[in-house]
Amino acid sequence: MSDRGAEAAELLAELLRINTVNPPGNERPAQELIAARLAAAGVQSEMLGAQPGRPNLVASLRGEGEGPALCLLGHVDTVLATPSEWSHDPWSGDEADGYIWGRGALDMKNQVAAELAAVLSLARDGWRPARGELKLVTVADEETGGELGAEWITREHPDKVRCDMLINEGGGAAFDLAGKRCYGVCCAEKGVFRFTVRTNGVAGHASMPAMGDNALLKMAPILASLGESRPGYRVTDAPLHFLRGIGEDPDDVPGAIERLRANSPLLAIMLEPMFAITFTPTRISASEKINVIPSRAELRVDCRVPPGLGAEEVRSDIADVLGEDGFEIEFTEEVVGNRSPAESSLMDAIAGRVAQFDPDAIVVPVVLPGFTDSRHFRDAFPECVAYGFFPQRHQTLLEGAPLIHGADERIDARDLALAADFYADLVTDVLG
Repeated sequence: MSDRGAEAAELLAELLRINTVNPPGNERPAQELIAARLAAAGVQSEMLGAQPGRPNLVASLRGEGEGPALCLLGHVDTVLATPSEWSHDPWSGDEADGYIWGRGALDMKNQVAAELAAVLSLARDGWRPARGELKLVTVADEETGGELGAEWITREHPDKVRCDMLINEGGGAAFDLAGKRCYGVCCAEKGVFRFTVRTNGVAGHASMPAMGDNALLKMAPILASLGESRPGYRVTDAPLHFLRGIGEDPDDVPGAIERLRANSPLLAIMLEPMFAITFTPTRISASEKINVIPSRAELRVDCRVPPGLGAEEVRSDIADVLGEDGFEIEFTEEVVGNRSPAESSLMDAIAGRVAQFDPDAIVVPVVLPGFTDSRHFRDAFPECVAYGFFPQRHQTLLEGAPLIHGADERIDARDLALAADFYADLVTDVLG
């Protein structure tokens, strides 16, 4: 393991021992640790936040010549953990069995530690960009949407974090597909178009079922349709490049998906949402009293939409799956998906560096079914090329993905070292 990798492991263990479960967050101790390490390497940073206990940190290394601003982004808050469900205490930062264990080891204190280790080593070596600027930004509050973190700082201090290129979370774990080892670069994130399905009836006393018209029973065929039918495939930019990258015909998405299922059913579950609008019913409500036939029932549906598509396409797919009669639809949340181009100089730089440590692998663009802080940077800086990438060769996508937000979250120490070296090399490739 390189010195940079060893430092990344030390940093990650320290960060994991700081409980930053959000809510409430309490990210300041983690940010102060990062600021102290930067200061010791001669890198100035500042903390900016809407709340004193929940600051965001910005550091910069500027070159003499004009050039792009490259930002390494990370968040230091995490989701909740239940210690009784873990093999190691989630705030221990234990190193065991070749892994570093703790809440945030994959989401995403690992990337914060690797990015920080890369910046520290470059700064101590006296490196400065030949062109442009390197920024390290660590934010609060990602796990609850970024209102105090990336959303706040891009709105309130845009000049501090403005960038032309951004590396964030969301991709990089290797997966094997049809004999090829692939590394996904997250180029896009699906939007959220949640909606409520409403059925109406006539109230009555529950002791006489035929006296009323039960709105809840009218939900049965709707639920059955949502369970049995899916919207058709819609291939947008990043999935198109993904299919071409793995050697599939973009005009035969159903065939490509079938071959993907045959190759790896679990991988198909993870990747298929890139190609369609998805409907997932999650909550249902009807009568407030056990003895009253409900006159209205409501079903809440989580709907995720590929970038480039919106309410018109969602309504069309609702009609295809549910029909158009017997219910009402109301959108309760509409957030358009976000994306960066799948072809760029930053993508070329990532692919070039992957070829250095894994010559037989390929790099492919992917779409994240959820969302990250990249969306705030893409909104604030429309020309910014933002990608999610944390290279993991040893702990594959199939091994790591089930651990994110789950028990026994852990990162292979070899991958942490790989990422730290990768970021340092990528920075010098892009900025000179």
